Amino acid sequence: MKATNLFYLSHDVCHFSNLPVQKLRSYMSFLNVEIKAKCNDASFIRHYLLSAGGDFKGIDEQTDTYFNVSNGRLKLREGNIENNLIYYERTNQAGPKSSHFQLVKIEDARGLKEALTKSIGIKVVVKKRREIYYINNVKFHIDEVPVLGSFVEIEAGNVKADLSQEQLKEQCDFYVNEFRIEEDDLIEMSYSDMLIAEIK
Repeated sequence: MKATNLFYLSHDVCHFSNLPVQKLRSYMSFLNVEIKAKCNDASFIRHYLLSAGGDFKGIDEQTDTYFNVSNGRLKLREGNIENNLIYYERTNQAGPKSSHFQLVKIEDARGLKEALTKSIGIKVVVKKRREIYYINNVKFHIDEVPVLGSFVEIEAGNVKADLSQEQLKEQCDFYVNEFRIEEDDLIEMSYSDMLIAEIK
């Protein structure tokens, strides 16, 4: 698999030295190297992950609400496992993508959603059924997205390991090959962009 086919998501680390560790981790962002691809055989990937000792975190019924913003993208993720407000900046282009974002854990998602909807308005809503797995520092998603189909995501991150971008890329490459992901199956766009394009 050629390196130019992978998405490189670089996350700037924010420093809040006076915050307790729990709060600090809620505001910090880290380095990920990740890919998204069409998933032609979810059972094969699921079996591979479990056979390799993957830690199955559960199935998250997620709703990602994207809001109208003048810069970057802002989405509120609501699920039974993950609940975060995520702001990120990423250009739409073929090949590697750099993304700088901040993630904030949300306790009152309903209240925040109502305030943001009234103040800036909703751009698009993406619903998905997500299986979440971990093998050490690598996170895996098997997604079912209404209208769009089935997808797999691989996220090699340095949250749990002190690894360079090149080392994370090597991890990502390894699982791309293990999952037998073809070049034509790699996806450049986010679910939000795909859904908007499908609706038009």
